[in-house]
Amino acid sequence: MLVAAVPANAAPVSPNGGAAPDVVCTSTKPGLADRLTQDIRTLVNSPRPKAHTSIALYDRTTKTSCTYDADRQHDSASVVKVIVLGALLRQAQDEHRDLTGAERALATKMITRSDNDATTTLWRQLGLTRIRQFLHLAGMQRTVPDPDGYWGLTQINAADQLTLMALFTATNPVLNDDSRAYALDLLNQVIPSQRWGVPAGAPSGARVHVKNGWLQRTGGGWRVHSVGAFTGNGHNYGLVVLTSDHAGMAAGVEAIENLARKIHADINQTATRTGLTLRSRHLPGTSDGSLVPESIR
Repeated sequence: MLVAAVPANAAPVSPNGGAAPDVVCTSTKPGLADRLTQDIRTLVNSPRPKAHTSIALYDRTTKTSCTYDADRQHDSASVVKVIVLGALLRQAQDEHRDLTGAERALATKMITRSDNDATTTLWRQLGLTRIRQFLHLAGMQRTVPDPDGYWGLTQINAADQLTLMALFTATNPVLNDDSRAYALDLLNQVIPSQRWGVPAGAPSGARVHVKNGWLQRTGGGWRVHSVGAFTGNGHNYGLVVLTSDHAGMAAGVEAIENLARKIHADINQTATRTGLTLRSRHLPGTSDGSLVPESIR
């Protein structure tokens, strides 16, 4: 079976003279790695002053993977809420119980509406020790909660975020099938105003699971992130795009959605679609407010 690995023809050079990251894709499907590499490289090399983009992709159907600067650390913003959900589900498993009614209500608000108060309540309940334990079990070794207790400043990277998406979408020893199904169901019920990002251009037959983050930092522009998985009707892939230092939220969303549309089209061998993005009608006008202090240690 053919496996096509596509390295750069020549190592790119960053503006400061050092080696720049490049796209690395592999696939058992002939031609797919080349196509993804070219399309992603074209988009990430388009001029965006000071902005940083990280990408990670898996597709189990075609045994495809792609990365671009996937180990770069970013402030998490609200995508950390998926980690909180995973840690909560693992806590319930360890205690041999179902989630309580209160936990379900908090988890639903945290994921589907990106509610910060619900997140803080669950973060306090879990504590840093249990959150770090979940990260260890999940193999997310380079994800680091903020030492000063700001959960929205958890340091994340695209590689670890893709690991989490893969965890939710396949049998594993960390989260049982009921936990995974519950998590995917919540990620499928995110409200319309927060369903921008990696769902842009997704195939109409796929079940979309998404969580986004959008945080403005006074000293470094916007952190705009989108993590997702696409399942059902023959689809089984995950896509993470993290961006930092955009001048505005709309620029970050546009960058993510341009990438997503190309990647969906390449994987599914379709024309690039403009559907399934609600950006123009529903894009939030303010930061997600995830820069929330929490005093736990």
